[in-house]
Amino acid sequence: MLRVGYIGLGIMGKAMARNILKAGFPLVVHNRSRSAVDELVSEGAEAASSPAEVAEKVDVVFTNLPDSPDVEQVALGENGIIAGAHPGLIFVDHSTIKPSTARRIAEKLGEVGVQALDAPVSGGDIGARNGTLTIMVGGDREALEKVRPVLEAEGKTITHIGGPGSGQIAKAANQVMVAAQMVAMGELLILAQKAGADPRKVVEAIRGGAAQCWTLDVKPPRLFAGNRQPGFKARMQAKDLQIILETAREYGVPLPSAAVHSQLFQSMVAQGLGELDNSAVVAILEQLADIHLIEEE
Repeated sequence: MLRVGYIGLGIMGKAMARNILKAGFPLVVHNRSRSAVDELVSEGAEAASSPAEVAEKVDVVFTNLPDSPDVEQVALGENGIIAGAHPGLIFVDHSTIKPSTARRIAEKLGEVGVQALDAPVSGGDIGARNGTLTIMVGGDREALEKVRPVLEAEGKTITHIGGPGSGQIAKAANQVMVAAQMVAMGELLILAQKAGADPRKVVEAIRGGAAQCWTLDVKPPRLFAGNRQPGFKARMQAKDLQIILETAREYGVPLPSAAVHSQLFQSMVAQGLGELDNSAVVAILEQLADIHLIEEE
């Protein structure tokens, strides 16, 4: 039985760590804020005081952190994973970060004998709780097979994309589509309402046709109920879009619609709405159209 460490217990990370624990893996956890650690310790996990201590105690260490600098610090910084490295350790990063950062971390950890997998996920808080996430993996295939039993506690679809950084490239592609769906959903809801059609009936009608997607299946009921809480935070969607655009510039790829979507999510952050769900981008569209989306009474 693999000994597992988990660093980063936010909305997604805590649920994923809990599923690993429920699957029977011995679990060591670390997080900047203590409440999530205490919660998992009460369920059977062990607490560690630093990323280095986590790494020392486990066979595979997972991270789930906000951005590239956070992952780099936890992996390579003082008292980081690299300080607790030992032969056979595997590092799995579930964060969404720049592919170039993932490659740099893999190279540095490889120098001390640690195999690194970039393994971002998709499926939101619902997928994290239910253990049904999609996991996109870059790095050594043999290392992936060693940790696959743990990943199967978190997700239903696990795909090896290629070498280091390729999991993050797949996640960037995923987030291009996610942002487009959130914005398109907001646009169609506002259009329907302002043009005089019940947006709930419109969603009911088009979900059975070519417009069907996860976003239309999951998000409208929450919006109609007045629930704009995350989910997946809009500020994280904005951050992901910045990663996408920076990566696109590196490779000379024009992404015109992603650039527009980035501006809409940056507008949310600028207006103090960044902690809301990414589907709450409808708030920006409401302002532009001077109408508020109908909610259930």
